[in-house]
Amino acid sequence: MSNNKININELVRPNIKALSPYTSARDEYKGEKGIFLDANENPYGIVNRYPDPYQVELKKTISQIKGGNPDQLFLGNGSDEAIDLAYRIFCEPSKDKAIVFTPTYGMYEVYANINAVELITLPLDDVFQIEQGLVEPYLEDPTMKLMFICSPNNPTGNLIEKETIISLLKRFKGIVIIDEAYIDFSKEASWLEELSQYGNLIILQTLSKGWGMAGLRIGMAWMSEEVLYYFNKVKSPYNLSISNQQQAIELLSDTVGFKDRITLLLNEKERLIRELNTLSMTQFIYPSEANYLLVKFDKANQLYQELIDRQIVVRNRSKVVENTLRISIGTPEENNQLITALKTIDRE
Repeated sequence: MSNNKININELVRPNIKALSPYTSARDEYKGEKGIFLDANENPYGIVNRYPDPYQVELKKTISQIKGGNPDQLFLGNGSDEAIDLAYRIFCEPSKDKAIVFTPTYGMYEVYANINAVELITLPLDDVFQIEQGLVEPYLEDPTMKLMFICSPNNPTGNLIEKETIISLLKRFKGIVIIDEAYIDFSKEASWLEELSQYGNLIILQTLSKGWGMAGLRIGMAWMSEEVLYYFNKVKSPYNLSISNQQQAIELLSDTVGFKDRITLLLNEKERLIRELNTLSMTQFIYPSEANYLLVKFDKANQLYQELIDRQIVVRNRSKVVENTLRISIGTPEENNQLITALKTIDRE
C-alpha cells in the first residue's frame, strides 16, 4: 500500500457527510420480478420502468473487459458527471481549491467555476510534462482537495511520466484524478492496475473514444469503495437510461471488432504522420498516444479556415499551443480527403 495515509472522510465536505441520499422503494426490494406499484410509473409502455440506478449488469460487463472490480466502478453521464461530482463531494465552494496542468481538458476549469472552486493552473514544460518544482508548494495545502492529471493528455496526446504521477500520489494530501479517456489507444497500461495501492486515486475512463459510443454518454470512474460510497450518495438516482445501458452492453460484446478498429485507427495515425511530414508547412508533430495529433503549422489559423472552406473540420488549439491544430484520426476515406486538401493548400 502507499505510505500516503489519507483519511477520505476528512476530505469530504461536512454537508455531504451529513447528506441523506434519495432512496426509492426499489432500493429496498432486491427481486427482479414483482408487482411494482411503488414508483408512480405508468404500468403500460416499453420503457416504462426506471432503470437500474447502479447499472449492475453494465458494470459487470465493463469489469470483465477492463479487469477491474465492479464494486469500485462509478458510471456517469459522460466522464463530466464524475468530474462535477468530485468537486461537489470534496470542495467547499469559495474555500477549497483544485489544481490542473495546462494545456489540458477544458471541463476541469468549467466545473471548478460552476462549483465556485479556485483552480490553480500550472503550465506543463516544453515536452508537456509536469514540473514537480511548481507543484511543491501545494502538496500539503489542506484546502487543495483535487488534482487533475490527463494522461494521455488532451490536446497534446502524450502520457504523463509514471514516476511523476507516483510521486504526486504518495505526497499529495487530496484526491488525484487521472483522466484516461484515450487510454484504449495507448501502448501503455492503464492505472487501473495500481488502484488498490492508492486510496486517494480516481481513474476516469470512457466508452466515448476507443469504443466509439460518444452518443451514449457513458463515463467510468474507478475508485476505492470508500470514495464510491460518496459518489453513489450524491449522484442523481437514475443517471443512465435503460436504453443507454442496454445498448452499451450489446456493443461491448464485440471485443474483436473493437480491437480491429483500434488497430485500424493507429495504422491510419501512422500514415497521417508520414503524409504530414511531407508538407512544407508542417513544423512539428507532437508525439501522441491518443487518436489525434497535435500539429504545429506555419500559419495554423489560416490553414484552419482553408480546411473549413473545404468542409473539413479540425480543432484550432493555437490559443493554448501556438500555431497548432488538433486533428482527430478519421476513416481511411476521410483521412484521404484531409491529406489531399492539405497537399493542395501546401502547393498554393
